[in-house]
Order: sequence, then structure tokens, then C-alpha cells
Amino acid sequence: MAKEIITEMKDEKKNKEEAKTRKYRILSGMRPTGALHVGHLKSVIEEWLKFQEEKHKCFFLVADLHALTTDWEESKLIRKNSFEMVKDWLAAGISPEESVIFLQSDVPEHTELFTILGMITPMGLLERNPTYKEALEEFGNKERLLNLGFFSYPVLQTADILLYKAEKVPVGKDQIPHIEIARDIAEKFNRIFGNVFPLPEPVLSESPKILGSDGRKMSKSYNNAIFLTEDINRIKEKVMTYMTDTARKTRKDPGEPERCPLYTLHRVFSPKNDRDYVESGCRTAQIGCIDCKKVLLKNMIPEIEKLQSKREEIEKRDDFVIDVLKEGAKRAKEFAQATMEEVKRAVFHLYD
Repeated sequence: MAKEIITEMKDEKKNKEEAKTRKYRILSGMRPTGALHVGHLKSVIEEWLKFQEEKHKCFFLVADLHALTTDWEESKLIRKNSFEMVKDWLAAGISPEESVIFLQSDVPEHTELFTILGMITPMGLLERNPTYKEALEEFGNKERLLNLGFFSYPVLQTADILLYKAEKVPVGKDQIPHIEIARDIAEKFNRIFGNVFPLPEPVLSESPKILGSDGRKMSKSYNNAIFLTEDINRIKEKVMTYMTDTARKTRKDPGEPERCPLYTLHRVFSPKNDRDYVESGCRTAQIGCIDCKKVLLKNMIPEIEKLQSKREEIEKRDDFVIDVLKEGAKRAKEFAQATMEEVKRAVFHLYD
């Protein structure tokens, strides 16, 4: 019995070690609906960089078709926003040599697979989608969202994932229901037509939640964000007026960093020694909120300046972003076309 237990422990350790070194296919993307902010950088892009550095097969798509679901009236801005967003990705370190960077609309297989998957997706599955219900409640102009594209958003997202047979999908907590829908659809497809798709698994960001200047989630729509391309002086002004612990009424009152929206920026920008200094100083009232903000700026500004400098270099290279997206689309199509051949063989028994 002891030998069996020891063997099991060794096997478990071996499996864990293999899991650490195994390479996965990764699919993630962003909608090009406006300028990126530090929340995107720390919660999304830096997670992508980890996968890239670990040499996984990464597909990063500009979800311009998804942007049409809510921004169809401003469709002329989607192309411009797409290019600006990719510049930020490249400046942050996403590499077109190591990862596949492409426009969703440049690979027609996305909509082709979306159509086939739509045939087996029950409407009830989409009606129960909590993000759909929440969006209807949040947006004042509900008519804007009462379209087929928005309702079937999770099906197109499923097609994005399955087209590249992605095994891991980096997402925020609010997107977990969409990954569950993707797994349901993939499982149903495999059950009906044969085992074609792996079941994707969500990968939650390790970065803590980042709050905006008003204490809510950082978002362009809330007008509370610090944007990556903003003038540095404007960023400093925003930080100096950032909401802090509202329970700390005066400089002499002790505060609590866990209640402070500004402290969420310290978590992602400041090294541990500065975080310890801020935490201790706040709780004992040895430092004030202005002091805390100055420590944050000391750490945050150089990082943003570095990114902006790299972005300026990218903008000097004529047609560089266009070339990156063209090459990315070519590489993405190769994989997508192979998947669709497999799908058509399974569904229509073609090529038999």
C-alpha cells in the first residue's frame, strides 16, 4: 500500500510538471471600441505577454465584428480604433513574430463557423446568458442592443475560440458565462458530428481588479479611466484627483488601503516595498493621500512613458501595422481553413 501511495504521489508530481511545460493554443481578443486604458494593460495585455513568453501558440484577434454589435452606427471608427489598439499591443510587447495578430473580419471562416454553430445552439441557452441580461439593464438605449448580432454574440465568440481549437482562453470574470456556452456548444457539436473540438478552458487574470477615478470599474464609458496614450501631465492631474478611502476624512485619520480605489493602481504598478510603505503609512496616518499619490506616480509614469515612446517608434514605420495585420490574417487563415475542412467533413461528409 505504501509503495502504491508513493507511486501515485510521483505520478501526480510528474503530471503537474508536465502541465507547467505543456504548450497550449491560446485565443483572446479585444473589441476596438476606443482608446485602451491602464486596466487593459495590466489585466489583459500583460496576461497575454505571459503566454507569449512561455511560447504557447497565441492568437490575438481584433474583434471588429463583435464591435458592430453595439457600435454599428459608428462603424467608420472601428477601422481607426483597430489600428490604434494594435499599436498599443505592439508597444506593450505583443510580438507579430511570436504571436498571430489579426482582424477578425479578415478571416471569413469566423462567420462561416458561426453560421454552422448557430444551427445547433438553442435560443434558451442565449436567453439565459447573464451578460446579455445585464447589458440590457445597463444600457439606456435598449433598442440599440435588440439585434441578432448582440443576442448571438456568444455564438460568434465560440466560433472565434473553436476555429483555432483554443484550449485556454484568457478572460475576465464577466466572460466566464460565455466560455461555459462555448463548452456547451463544442460538446454538443462533438456529440452529434464527431470529436472535432477540444473543450476550451477559461484562464482568469491574476491581476487584481483595477478601479477608476470614481471608485467604479475602470471604463471608458464611465469617464473614469487613465488612457495609455494620454498626455503625461493629464495623467498626473487625474491621479492627484483620484478617489481615495472616503472614510478617511482628515489627514490625521487612519485609512484602509483595501477601501481605496487608488490603491488598486499601487497593486499593479508599485513594487512591494512601496506598497508596504503606503499600507503602513495609511493605516497609521503617517502619510496623507497626496503622499500616497506621489509614490504611485513615481512608479506609474515611467512605465507609461516607456510604452508611449515605443508607440511613437511604431507610428514612424509606414504601413507597419497594416503589414502586421496582413501577415497575421494569412497565418490565421491557414489554421482556420484546415479547421473548416474538418468541420465540413464532419457535418456534410465532404472529402470522404
